[in-house]
Parts: sequence; C-alpha cells; structure tokens
Amino acid sequence: MVNYEVTLSTGDLAYATTFNKVFIKLVGTDGESKRTWLKGALQFTKGTLISCPVSIGKLVLIELDKQPLPLFPEDSWFPAKVEVKSPEGDTYTFPIYRWITDSKVHRFREGTALRVFEDNHHLGRYSRQMELGQREKAYRWHVYAEGIPHCMKSTDPLSLPCEIRFSFTKTTEFLYTAATGLTELQLKGLADCKKNWTNIDDINRVFCSKRTDISDYVQEHWKEDAFFGYQYLNGLNPMLIRRCSALPDNFPVTDNMVSLHGQGSLRNEMEKGNIFLCDYKLLDGVKANTINGKKQYLMAPLVLLHETPDDKLMPIAIQLKQTPADDNPIFFPTDSEYDWLMAKIFVRSADFSEHQLNVHLLRTHLLAEVFAVSLLRNMPMVHPLYKLLIPHTRYTLQINYLARSLLISKTGVFTQFAASGGGGMITILKRSLSSMTYSSLCIPDDIAERGLEAVPNFYYRDDGLKLWDIIQRFVQGVLSFYYKNDAEVQKDSELQKWISDIFEHGFLSQACTGIPQSFTTVVELVKFVTMVIFTCSGHHSAVNAGQYDYDGWMPNTPITLQLPPPTTKGETSEATMLKTFPSINTTVHGMATVWLLSKQSSDFVPLGQYPEDHFSEKIPCKLIKDFQGELEGLSVVIKARNKRLEVPYTYMDPTKMENSVAI
Repeated sequence: MVNYEVTLSTGDLAYATTFNKVFIKLVGTDGESKRTWLKGALQFTKGTLISCPVSIGKLVLIELDKQPLPLFPEDSWFPAKVEVKSPEGDTYTFPIYRWITDSKVHRFREGTALRVFEDNHHLGRYSRQMELGQREKAYRWHVYAEGIPHCMKSTDPLSLPCEIRFSFTKTTEFLYTAATGLTELQLKGLADCKKNWTNIDDINRVFCSKRTDISDYVQEHWKEDAFFGYQYLNGLNPMLIRRCSALPDNFPVTDNMVSLHGQGSLRNEMEKGNIFLCDYKLLDGVKANTINGKKQYLMAPLVLLHETPDDKLMPIAIQLKQTPADDNPIFFPTDSEYDWLMAKIFVRSADFSEHQLNVHLLRTHLLAEVFAVSLLRNMPMVHPLYKLLIPHTRYTLQINYLARSLLISKTGVFTQFAASGGGGMITILKRSLSSMTYSSLCIPDDIAERGLEAVPNFYYRDDGLKLWDIIQRFVQGVLSFYYKNDAEVQKDSELQKWISDIFEHGFLSQACTGIPQSFTTVVELVKFVTMVIFTCSGHHSAVNAGQYDYDGWMPNTPITLQLPPPTTKGETSEATMLKTFPSINTTVHGMATVWLLSKQSSDFVPLGQYPEDHFSEKIPCKLIKDFQGELEGLSVVIKARNKRLEVPYTYMDPTKMENSVAI
C-alpha cells in the first residue's frame, strides 16, 4: 500500500465553511483512489491519508463532493485549495476558490497551467470539455440594446453563478451605503422636492457630513478658469482633450477674439503646441431628457484651451453648439461674469454625460464584462490566461447587473435624473462604440495620438504610462513563459475563441476599431492582455474613484440643466444660473449616486494582490512578487509627488485601485 497525504483549505470568507460531509477522490495517470471522507472539513483538514494498493502515477485531477448529514440542510461551501503529497515525495496543488452549493461531483485540475494542445491525458481533456460545456450554459450572451456591447444574460443577482457574486461583506456594505444615503436625503425632505435652488449655499445642506478634501477644494475653486482647465487633465475625464493644430471649420475663433496671455497669434501658439481642443460632438443632436415634467438641455460644446507660460491650462473660447449661428455665440473670459460662468457650466454638464456614458460605463464597465464573460466561457481553470485574468474579473458581472437594473433601466437613477438618460443614453453609447479605437484603449498610443506627451502637470498620463509599463512587463513575463513562440499562440484554439468572442460581442465585429480578431504573435497577445488588465484596474480607477470628489459639489458638474443656454450675451445673472441648475431632488439623487459609486468595500483587493493562488509554477509566482514590488515602488513615487501638490492625484496609486471593476 502507498499513502497520499491530503490537506484541504477552506477560504477565508464569511460563511465559507460547511457542516456537510466532504469526500475526495484522487485521479492520476495510472489509476485513481477510492472516494474518501475528509473528516473535519468544517475549517480545513490536514494530513488525511488516502491509501492505494499501488501508485496512481502523476496526479491529473481531484473529484470533490459534499453530502448533507442527517437532519442538517445542504449548505454552501467555499474550498480554497487542496494539496496532496504523493508517495514519490511530490506535492500537487489543486486551486479551487469557488462556492460548491450542491451534492454533485466537482472536478478540479492540478495547478500546473496547461494549454489545450498540451493537455494529453484523456481524463484531463474530458474534464476540460465538461467544464467549458457547463460554463457556456451558465454564462450566456445577451443583447441589452442594439449597437452596444453584449452582456451576460441574467434575471436577478441570485441567477448569477455563485463564483462571481458579491461576497456577504460586499453585499452588506453596498446595501448599507445605498440605504443610508437615501434615508438621510429623505429625512431632510430633499429627495422628493422638485423646487429649484434659490441660494447656492443651500446646496451645502446636501450630505454636509459626507465630504472629502477634494470635494471641499472643488466647492471653493469651481468657478476658476485654471481649475476648469485642470480637470481636463486630472479630473474624471482625461480622455477628451487633444492638441489642436488647426481649428475645426465649425469653430470660427479668430485672433482678435481671444487673449493668449501676451503669447502672440493663435496660429503661432498652435505651431508651438500650446492650443488644445475639447470637442463634445458625440452629444450633438441627442434628445435631452424630461425630468419632473420639464424639458432638459444638453449641449455639444467645443472648448479651446491655451497652455500659459506658467504651465496652466486656461479656457479661452467656448461654443455651446456644434453649428455656428447668430444665436450660438462664442463665449470668452472677457465676457460678463455670468455669461462666461454659464458657458462653463454647460460644458461641465456635457462632460458629465460624456464621462459617465462613454469614458466610464462603456470603456470600463461594459468592456470589462465582455472580457470576463468571454474568459469564463472559453478558458478552463487550468489555462494560463484564466489564471492570469480571473482576479481582474472579481465582482464585475454583479456590479454591471446592478448598474443595468438600478442606474440605466427605465426606472434607474440615471434614466430619471440625467440630461442624457433615456433614449439619449443609448444614442451616445452607440456613437461612442462606433468611434472607439483599440489605440484609444492603450494609454501609450492614446497619449501620442492626442499629442499630449509634453503637457505639464498631467498626472493621469504620468502615472498611467508608468503603470502600463509595469503591467506590460508582468504580462510579458508570464505569457512568454507559457508561449515560447508565435506558433503556440496560433494553435491555442481556446485563446483564439476568447479574442474572437470579444471582437464579436464587445466590438460588434467592427474591424474599423482595430481590435484583433485573432492572435498571430506573442507580442499581439501581450499588448491586448496588458490593455485588459489596465482597463479593469488603472483606467477604471482613474475615471471612477474621484466621482464624489469632482461631482459631489453639483455646480461643478450638473447632472442636467433646466434652461437653454443664453443666445445673446449680457442677459445672464446669478438668478438665471440658479434656475438653470437641476432641481433639488435631481441634485440630491445625483449626489447620492456618485457617493455610492465612490465607496470601496472593506474586502477591496488592490492591484497586484492575489489572495487566491492560481499559479503554482515557480517562475509565474516569482513574477507576481516582482510585479508587486514594482507597484509598491510606483506608489511610493506617487505619494512623494502628491505631498507637494495643492490637489493630490491619487487615482492611479496602485495601493488605492482595485484589481477589477468592482464598484
């Protein structure tokens, strides 16, 4: 007889243990063990001996099942991993990290990563096929709306597979944050008040206890031109601004109209690279919402900015509609205080819709869901890409389900209270997807294409490029360990199906996006996987984490506006501004939402931290340690830089960003 020593670990989660009886069977290349009861599986078992008449060879997989005891109900169990020491002295690790809720037999592969073309054992291949067959049934594509990325089909949070649902901790904290925010507003009588604001100081009454250092700074500086320009670089939407070398035909600004801080002509400043354009053409012609029975207004502005000798980015001209006309004046800082301020307010309100729908919802949440669903449908747990990317899918499918049901559904907050809610929302999403490019998702390419390599004080770029390089080195190391040449990439059918599904369901088979339809080289694969991890971590953090900081003070970023923009100059006033701002209930629902969407849960997992050990080989494990070290170094650099900044930029600090789109 020979003995196999089995150690079973249960996950460190709330309610992860089981009162059921747990059984295990070892399957090897030369045979299998008997199904054996693991006593004491309530927490973990250590050193359970399984005896076999002879060696069963190299271990391929294990079979686990649990059976309820008499008088005890069947419960849920979250095993972490199983380690087996063989009589030959080898140690095999079987990663699990998923909920088991039934009494069926579940198979788990040994932790060494295997691609489909090297999975030679018949039981391994059978297990692989069975796993993917079950996943295809559990993770089905669904068309939420024509012209936007497809999503996962689900009817409610409980219809989601257990392995991708929120933890008990995450669920409890999310519901608590949502409930307490709305209750506070209702107690103050604000949530249902449809009146207009009559005094800007009254807005302080909303969430007066929920403040951040940056939201306080925004409240103090929101009217200033320098802060207006700063937000295009380091606010919530750093994706729109681009260097301007020639004015668009529909933006007829001339030298005698603008003040360039004594720096010469507009043409000369363009040639020097000091003029920048923000064009909200995606919003042109979008039908604005009706809120509280009143028509709302959403503009499609053009904004011209100038980089001054003291390294500030200052707005110098704003046109609020795309087509030049007598009733569409171009506004300048030399106009009256409220003419110029109202022009900036309409721009900031347009930026809210551009940011939330294109930059945030589409480019992080919806794409991250496509990456995750395709991974779960096409990659078995034993595949190296599954091991690399599964931490970057955590909670994404449930948070997106909640976004569809609570934010953008017919009764959702965004639909009810945003200028671009309702039909306008789908129009903007369709336009955004049809104009999206692969290069715009890769920050080095995107910064170069927009001509922003040398803009001073652009911390999103500085931190983002460093982060991209760190992620790319890590991905390069891991994938080149498994894929020694381009031919191995080409013959990995599971890998090719993953990218094919992303191209079809995420980018609707639009070749003009530049998204790969297949992979032919290791270099192509490394770049795409780097983009996936960057999108789900760094980019999402950059456009999500500061929502309350910059949108919490409504006048800085109104969710909607109730009056049309001025068609002639000299007629606006503070009273006009207050009537134009969203009503009280619209304001407070918007503020409650951005507060909720900015709150991390206590089980937050920062980028590069992997509580679940999916890799078992030495080289990938070392690469993870190196990755963590580089991220820690970047965090130190960012924190040191932020000490000297009036407004710290923390959103790309690896210690503050999550591994995945989880909120």
